[in-house]
Formats: sequence, C-alpha cells, structure tokens
Amino acid sequence: CENMVSDTAMRPGDILQASNGKTIEVINTDAEGRLTLADALVFAEGLEVDRIVDLATLTGACTIALGTQYAGFWASSEDIASEVMGAAKSAGEKLWRLPLAPEYEADIKSKIADLKNVGGRGGGAITAALFLKEFVKTTPWAHFDFSGPVWNGKTGSGSGYGVKLLVRWVEDLSK
Repeated sequence: CENMVSDTAMRPGDILQASNGKTIEVINTDAEGRLTLADALVFAEGLEVDRIVDLATLTGACTIALGTQYAGFWASSEDIASEVMGAAKSAGEKLWRLPLAPEYEADIKSKIADLKNVGGRGGGAITAALFLKEFVKTTPWAHFDFSGPVWNGKTGSGSGYGVKLLVRWVEDLSK
C-alpha cells in the first residue's frame, strides 16, 4: 500500500531530466524545491543576465547550523560575494558565507544519473548549494538559504528577511 498522491507522483529512485539535460536521481521527495529552482537557474542564465541571485528556504540544515538570525550564503565568485556582503552589512541583515566545498561534491554524485537531489546527512546546506551550482555555468551567482530568519517566531509572521538586502544591493549596483 502506498500513500502517493497519484500514479505519476515522484518516488525515490526516479530519474528526472533537468532543462539543461542533466539527469537527477531522486533520493528524497521532500527536496523537490531544488529541482524547480535548478530549472529556474538554467532559465535565468539563458536570459544572459549580469548576475543571478536566488533566495530559498531550501534546507532545515541551514537553520540547524545558523539558527534563526542568520541566512546562509554561497557565491560563485569573490566579486558577487563582496557586493552581497556589503549590501547585507549596510542593510543590517545578518548573513554568513558558507563554502562551495569541492570535497562535498562526491556526496551529490549518483551512480545512475548525473546528480542526486540530496547528499548525505552531514553538510546538507552545502550539498544543496553545490547541487544548485550545477545549473549555473558562467554567470556570477549567489544563493541564500534563509530558512532560519524568514520567520519571526515572536510575532508569528514572516520577517521580510532579504528584502532590504536585495534593495540595497540593486541600489549599489546602479551607482
């Protein structure tokens, strides 16, 4: 007996093909957001933009690591990292840069597809960022996992985290 929503629902072990042709082995069906975000990153890069930034409540692992006051942040280049960190400081939003650690890339490699949609238990926020990095070839890219600070537990509402940072970043870029 299964509790799948339909006979076409995604199951562990399924192989999906992203819009850039990469194949992905589904290990965890709860990590479906990164599958959609991967295709969105491919689409954004196809627009030939100067920079790509994504914000997501991607992992509980980031909240475990950084708590509810800091968002995790990854960047493909030092230039975009400096821009974003400067904007975060100026906007008063707490951000902690984490590595795109190549030594964790093996955790998302699959024996039957190009990638797995999740890595091992350790370093889950890093392996999620590494997964997304596979879908941005050359455009400077920044990824925020703001699963911790997105919710204000005191007020029971969304915090608006990231808005001030992004506005400040765009303002800085327009100067």
